[in-house]
Order: sequence, then C-alpha cells, then structure tokens
Amino acid sequence: MRSAQTHSPRSAFTLIEIMIVVALMGLIATMAIPNIYQLGKKEGMRRAVSDLIEVCSNARAQAILRGVAVDVIFHPVERRFEVGGLAAAPTNSEGEGVTAKPVPPPSPGTGLAGIIPDDIVLEMLDVNLLEYSQSEWTRVRFYPNGTSDEMTVIFHSDKGDFRKITLEPTTGLATQGPVK
Repeated sequence: MRSAQTHSPRSAFTLIEIMIVVALMGLIATMAIPNIYQLGKKEGMRRAVSDLIEVCSNARAQAILRGVAVDVIFHPVERRFEVGGLAAAPTNSEGEGVTAKPVPPPSPGTGLAGIIPDDIVLEMLDVNLLEYSQSEWTRVRFYPNGTSDEMTVIFHSDKGDFRKITLEPTTGLATQGPVK
C-alpha cells in the first residue's frame, strides 16, 4: 500500500518581493548619500570652527608633550592661523644660535593650520582682553603645564550665523558656544 504523501506548503520570498525590497533600499540610499556627504564635507562656518579648535588642541598637546611653550599665530588680515614655535632654534657646536632657513607654514587641514573661508567674517579676536581682529598678526601661547593665554574668537557667516570660540586659560581647552 502506498501512503499518500502530504506536502506542506513552504514559506519563502518570491522574486518580486525581493526585487521590491532591493528597489526600496536603493531609493533610500540615493536619498541619504547627499546628506552623508554634507556631514563629512566641511565648508564655511563648520570649517572655520573645527580648524580653530583642532589647531588649538594640537598646540596644547605639543606644548605638554615637548615641555616648551607653543604658539598659535593668527594672521587676521590674511585670514589664516597656524601652530608656530614647534621647531627648536638651531645651534652650532659652541651652543650659539645659528640663522635658520625659514620654515614654510603648515598646510590647512593638517591640524597645524587653518583658514577663515571667504564667506566668514572675523568679528572679534581677543587675546588676553586685547582686540586683534584688524592686526597684521598676534599669537596665543600654550604652556607645558596645560594652561594658555585667554582668547575669544567670534565668527559671523554671511547667512547671519554667529559662533564663539573661547580658550579657557586654566585648562588651555577651546570650546564653542553661543554668542550672547
């Protein structure tokens, strides 16, 4: 006697269902990619603020690690700033100072230099309570014990956005906050 085999229905996805899911994933990805790209791309205010905070952080770290004062040099008229004072002054065998070849400034985006984009206005650059936004240059000094000069920078974008970056002198840490 042959027994009747019972076939149970299998549950599986059909090809059409899989194609619909893949199409929806592709649609979501094409909508998200431009937003993800904008998050990684720094322009305008984001670039100015992040460059300044990164340069200050690197200068503080170099001062602590090397045990010497390190400067951040601002050139407000040229719209740039960089870490300075990293190279030790060369000496000869008698210990006298030797004239060194000028060292080119670091490139922006390296964490040792930054620029102020054209669409950003440097509203205020106060170092130790003195205004330097129209000066040819000024410096902010970071010390080996982790302290620094006092600094306040206010950026203003052409879109009406303001950002304030302050340097806390007792810790040497740069913070971003609202303009009051």
